[in-house]
Amino acid sequence: MKAVILAGGKGERLFPETEFKPKPMVEIGGKPILWHIMKIYSVYSINEFIICVGYKGYIIKEYFANYFLHNSDLTVDLKNNSITYHSSKAESWKITIVDTGENTQTGGRLKRVAKYLKNENIFCFTYGDCLADVNIEEEIKFHKLSGKKITALATRHPARYAEWRIFEDKIEIVSAPQEEFGWFCGGFFVVSSEVLDYIEGDETDWNYVLGKLNQENQLSAYKHKGFWYSLETLKDKNYLDSLWFSGKAPWKVW
Repeated sequence: MKAVILAGGKGERLFPETEFKPKPMVEIGGKPILWHIMKIYSVYSINEFIICVGYKGYIIKEYFANYFLHNSDLTVDLKNNSITYHSSKAESWKITIVDTGENTQTGGRLKRVAKYLKNENIFCFTYGDCLADVNIEEEIKFHKLSGKKITALATRHPARYAEWRIFEDKIEIVSAPQEEFGWFCGGFFVVSSEVLDYIEGDETDWNYVLGKLNQENQLSAYKHKGFWYSLETLKDKNYLDSLWFSGKAPWKVW
């Protein structure tokens, strides 16, 4: 199974961190948050990734193109113009990095990588700025049993997002939450391939797709009561850094 990660955002609220790099390359504990997200999926044997880049996407391309170099011990012989690698800490990942346009909307980015998903009946899909101790394997099982086209991780967080009121057979999306700790969409989707047909083009927002599928009763919510956090501001970065360096990062399930 493949995982698609949105990594084209500018992250303007994280300035100056994002002045010279895209938001998913902002480091938590010395590694890009994108790396942390991929490590979460890798725990559940999902090692093939499609990364949708946009703003300063070349930074992400260069990072992975030089990944082996930066994660190995080596000897550089300048006289003979040679490099000898002594050990490697590289993960067993296969990564397709696709330039999906700097101004393309979230749903449009997914549509642009559809050709790399031709043989996938279902796939994982997430944002490039969220961390969680979610059990991906259990969410995939939940999706298959639901019989619906999209499963989204539903989590709890202080009300700064649209609230999801989850009933047994439907989801009601409320733009202005009434409760401080209501359910809301935390990304980490499992998506059936036919959902790609709902995306018209670059201008299609992923939230529009979710709303449309919800109207058709084709959206299910996988309730996650564990850790979830999104990187929005420098305060968030500092908080996530503090968890990592204290050895208490809940999302570190590897």
